[in-house]
Amino acid sequence: MARLIVDRVTKAFGAFRALDQVSLDVRDGEFMAILGPSGCGKTTLLRQIAGFDKLDGGRIVIGETVVSTPTRHVPPERRRIGIVFQSYALWPHMTVAENVAYGLTVAGVREPERARRVEAALALVELEGYAARRPSLLSGGQRQRVALARCLVTEPSLVLLDEPLANLDVHLRASMEDEFARFHVRTATTMVYITHDQAEAMALADRIAVMDGGRLLQVATPSQLYREPADATVAAFIGEGIVVPAEVVGVEPPGRCRVDMFGLSVGMRCPLTQTPTRAARVCLRAADLAIVGTDVAGIGAHVVRAVYQGGHFRIEAQLDHVDGVLVHLTAAEPCRLAPGSAIRIGIADGWVLPESGEIVDTTAPEPTNGRRADGGAGTTAAKR
Repeated sequence: MARLIVDRVTKAFGAFRALDQVSLDVRDGEFMAILGPSGCGKTTLLRQIAGFDKLDGGRIVIGETVVSTPTRHVPPERRRIGIVFQSYALWPHMTVAENVAYGLTVAGVREPERARRVEAALALVELEGYAARRPSLLSGGQRQRVALARCLVTEPSLVLLDEPLANLDVHLRASMEDEFARFHVRTATTMVYITHDQAEAMALADRIAVMDGGRLLQVATPSQLYREPADATVAAFIGEGIVVPAEVVGVEPPGRCRVDMFGLSVGMRCPLTQTPTRAARVCLRAADLAIVGTDVAGIGAHVVRAVYQGGHFRIEAQLDHVDGVLVHLTAAEPCRLAPGSAIRIGIADGWVLPESGEIVDTTAPEPTNGRRADGGAGTTAAKR
């Protein structure tokens, strides 16, 4: 195991800045997910950590060793890092045991120590009895476990996983998510998991770092990330948050305020530093919205689309008197709402987005080796 420190790392390709002052502290034994859309810089960050590229600014520390600065670059083979790629990258002409042993062979580990470590690695990923098979005779999930065993057999201090489930079907992904979680509990290895799939990140990680445009936007536990996004970009990306303008008319400590939104007064959660303002933005979640009757306080809207999703409908609606503001919520079946139908939407809760937009790390609890420490609401924010 090893702690990973990424300190103000920058990387540019010509005029394009792929990483812009990225700082991240991954604790010893933690499962950290790096989450973001395609082109956000997450794979570029992985390449800097692995040592495949030389950085332009900042530094990277693994354990107690500085492995990257603009003037110092420890090569990948000396970083004690294991990497699992989405393509598996298995040698088709080798058996499972030979694939797993490849790194040990290159490192000069001899028999019987090599065979002992290969057997232990296969046992760790529950592939005992598969040593003599070729990759072509394995399922996609089994191939991914072989790739994981090959990574682990070299006893890395840090494991990097580059979208390892991207090539698997939906059902197999769920099975492999369980496998990765169990593996992390068994080994307590420090793991950095690169993905664009927020469901994977939420299911697996102790904490999630959200990236966009080469910058780190927020680091938080899955629960905090969903309940307390740091800005409008994170709010919209995580869980399809609905960002709307509002006025904070009063603060009701701790962490609660009264918001005026399109003429409706709503009590909401807010940062501990929140003050009254006319220029606030709030994040609404579909779970906090409901269609209500005319005798209940709500906001008028018209249905744009109703999509059946098995057991319920996703309702997309345009708020009345507010151009360009679309909201979405669920309605149980039977639902006879057609496009153009007038409805009234009640709001049970929401989150007032921080004013500065500079919040990055909103977590404090230590990792629990596979059992997440979701700290809940009201944590102290640390500025960039």
